[in-house]
Amino acid sequence: MTINKATISADRSYRVDAEPAPPPYLRVPAYLIRRLQMISTAIVAEEFEDEDMPVSQWAVLTIIENNPEIDQSRLAEVVSIDRTNTGRLVDELEAKGLVERQPNDSDRRVWMLRCTPLGHKTRKRLRPRALATQEKLLSCLEPADRELFIDLMSRVVKANEKYVRPGAGRRKPKSR
Repeated sequence: MTINKATISADRSYRVDAEPAPPPYLRVPAYLIRRLQMISTAIVAEEFEDEDMPVSQWAVLTIIENNPEIDQSRLAEVVSIDRTNTGRLVDELEAKGLVERQPNDSDRRVWMLRCTPLGHKTRKRLRPRALATQEKLLSCLEPADRELFIDLMSRVVKANEKYVRPGAGRRKPKSR
């Protein structure tokens, strides 16, 4: 399949150029979603390159601030990162003084997490820049289309939550 592109030049002559059709994978949702995720991550990373705040730490700090007293296992589920790497990210944020762990009163094996005052201050300072990255990402869409796009993505995510697990696609699912 080819796509024809019509051109009218200054002398009013008319020319049709045939362009090859885009490859079929450019219409495959999985490809586009992965590509968009890579683009989104790169935009945030570029915005934060002058900070000591990798995208994964930003995501974890955001969830902790928005869910005070979240336990580390639940945090791993929410951010869809395995428990080992979630623990490593919390260690890094704790070393920076941005989060703190408190043992759970009813189960001393469980760590409850919360932002420190410095963590809240850091989030407040960086949040406008993070939001600007999302504006940049969606700047190619009209405002109404942005809302529709987010609504449609939310609907697809909600309908498929059962498939979310760290390492999905790289590891075999656990037997139930």
